[in-house]
Amino acid sequence: MIIYNPKSWISLIFNLHKTDTFRKLLPAMLVVAVFTALIDFVVLEWEWLSFKGTILFHSLTGFVISLLLVFRTNTAYERWWEGRKLWGSLVNTCRNMAIKLNAYIPYDQIEKREKIADLIVNYPLTLKEHLRGNKVPLVAPRDTHQPNYIADVLFSEIHDMYKNGSISGDELWVINHELQSLTDICGACERIRNTPIPFSYSLFIKKFIFIYTLTMPFFLIKDLGYISILLVTLVFYVLTSIEILAEEIENPFGTDPNDLPLDNLTRTIYVSSREIMGLETKKDPFEIMKIPN
Repeated sequence: MIIYNPKSWISLIFNLHKTDTFRKLLPAMLVVAVFTALIDFVVLEWEWLSFKGTILFHSLTGFVISLLLVFRTNTAYERWWEGRKLWGSLVNTCRNMAIKLNAYIPYDQIEKREKIADLIVNYPLTLKEHLRGNKVPLVAPRDTHQPNYIADVLFSEIHDMYKNGSISGDELWVINHELQSLTDICGACERIRNTPIPFSYSLFIKKFIFIYTLTMPFFLIKDLGYISILLVTLVFYVLTSIEILAEEIENPFGTDPNDLPLDNLTRTIYVSSREIMGLETKKDPFEIMKIPN
């Protein structure tokens, strides 16, 4: 995720970051500009395809396409924001779990506290990679649903504490909410990742933008002449950029610059959990060794 100052207008306006849609669309914009220039030349210089166009058609359809793009952007941002709220809930869940287990596990049981702390941070670590279609080596078996595996091991550890009398039934019930929240958060994130915008809707918007831009030169030439080259290219850039941005943020769990900062959130959980349980935070959460048996 890109960290920036939203109040710095000058740097944002003139910043050509590698993720800027201008760079991505530059080849397509050149094609649109050349196409418009050819149409202008044929109509204005050779007087072929000469007819009196009207911008009324594009005025009406422009209103429709703007509504579609607004809905598309809002839907994509809603998915992005829901993903951020889910990971915010995951941070709080792991912290609450660490606070409660810190009170339950005696301070002299260092190995137990280390194991529990590793399990807590291994959950967001495996969930992050699971949502990106990857597996975390050494943490859980590759052929399993790794977040579920970590949650199962964590529950087993806590249940063993209950069976050997380390915690009471009331204490087990108190921490059950956090254990259940882990799976709820995972399922909600999977719902976002596995349910993209319907194909027909996405296809229709792309076709609409293509036809809208392709026909625009014919209706602007008589009034604007060669200036229509700039206008058509600009309209194409604006409309297509909105669609590209919506596509990028509708799955917020990837590694694109505008996706959620899952690596930073995982590290936050790692540092918070170990500090709460009174453990050192020297180990890198991305290099956590296999869970001891």
